This record gives sequence, structure tokens and C-alpha cells, in this order.
Amino acid sequence: MEKFKKHWEIQHNWQLLFPFFGLVILGYSAYKIANAILSDYNFIFKILLAIIFFFPLLKLTLFLFKKLEKKWILDYKWEMIRVFMVFAVTGSSSLIIGKPIIKFIGITKENLNPMLYWILYIIIGLIFYQILLVTFGWLFGQFQFFWEFEKKMLRRFGLKRFLD
Repeated sequence: MEKFKKHWEIQHNWQLLFPFFGLVILGYSAYKIANAILSDYNFIFKILLAIIFFFPLLKLTLFLFKKLEKKWILDYKWEMIRVFMVFAVTGSSSLIIGKPIIKFIGITKENLNPMLYWILYIIIGLIFYQILLVTFGWLFGQFQFFWEFEKKMLRRFGLKRFLD
């Protein structure tokens, strides 16, 4: 355990929550992928496939940590897990929020060209993604990181004038 704490630069035991929840979220993602592939199969088969998917996902995540560690300026390695968690929660939340809003506006696949529907759905999702990213970043204690990330993203969208 000391080796793990040293590798992730964990100074306090409460910081162990982030690797734990990171693994839980990764396991849930593996299960969702397995469930999408084996939707008609038994729960046991889904769990077995989720376990098979878990390890490549973990390997991919650790590879991304290594690459982004040099690019993102964070004080400790364990904060990378927190940042990844914010991205995961934000992405899921923006899609969950986008569906009821698009229904509230009265837009459905039946009353609008499907291509136009998906374009609007993505645009609404992106708008809420921007708001939620900074909000969840603040809730997870990474406001400054996500505020800088948000400004960079808005500049890339050509919305630099809103930042001044």
C-alpha cells in the first residue's frame, strides 16, 4: 500500500477515495460496454465480459495518465484521477440533461429530420457540457484547472470574444 501511495503521491488517507472511485467508475464502464454487447444474455456472462474489458480499459487509462501527466499541470498524480472523474461525470450528465431539454422544446426524431435532430442534440449537449465541466470541476476541487481548460476550448470554438 505504501508503494501505491508513493506512486500516486497520496499524502492523506482520504485521497485514496479517488483511486477507489476511479476503479469503480472504470468497472461500471466495462459493465456498460459488456451489457451493450450482450444485452440478451445472462447477468453472469455480462460480468465475465466486463471483467475481460476492465483490464484493457485500465491499461488504456494508465497510458493516458502517463501521456497527459506531462501536458496537464497538476500538483499531484492522484489529481489526474479526479480530473478523469470530472470528465466522466460531465459527459454522462450533459447527455442525461440534454434529452429532457430537447423533449421540452418539442423536438423528436418523428417531427424533425433525424440528421437535424442529432445535430441539435449534440449542440445542446455541448452547451451543457461547458457549464457542467466547470461546475463539476469546482465540486471536485479542480476549478482552476477546468476554468483554464474551458477557456482553451472556447477559444478553439472561435468564441474568444466571450472570454474578454
